[in-house]
Amino acid sequence: MIGFLIALISGALMSIQGVFNTQVTKASSIWSASAFVQFTALLVCLGAWLCTDRSSLLNVWQVQPKYMLLGGAIGAFITYTVIKSMDALGPAKAVMLIVTAQLAVAYLIELFGLFGTEKQPWEWRKALGMGIAIAGIIIFKWK
Repeated sequence: MIGFLIALISGALMSIQGVFNTQVTKASSIWSASAFVQFTALLVCLGAWLCTDRSSLLNVWQVQPKYMLLGGAIGAFITYTVIKSMDALGPAKAVMLIVTAQLAVAYLIELFGLFGTEKQPWEWRKALGMGIAIAGIIIFKWK
């Protein structure tokens, strides 16, 4: 149950953050806004680390394979694409497409056991759920 609640909070925060970041971009530029977002995230993470964890920051270099360290770089492009999509489509349409894309890619990652995840079997109900999500986008966009 706690995982469900945390996921809901995450989704809400991502939507709010996207709107905030889009507004910051209007006052500056997309890359300066993205840099500011990533920098403030760094400060918050370092503060939380100081207050709670205090394990070695260098332990991240032990991860294998090393390409897993690209998460931060991917995060910069996530910030960029969220800002651009919210600016072009508005928050509701952008988030609907973003979440549907996340769901589809996450299912493919599980289905093929990519990036060290446990391979999951094909399930028609999951494919049907994906189809319903896509139908929801069509209905939502329909004028």
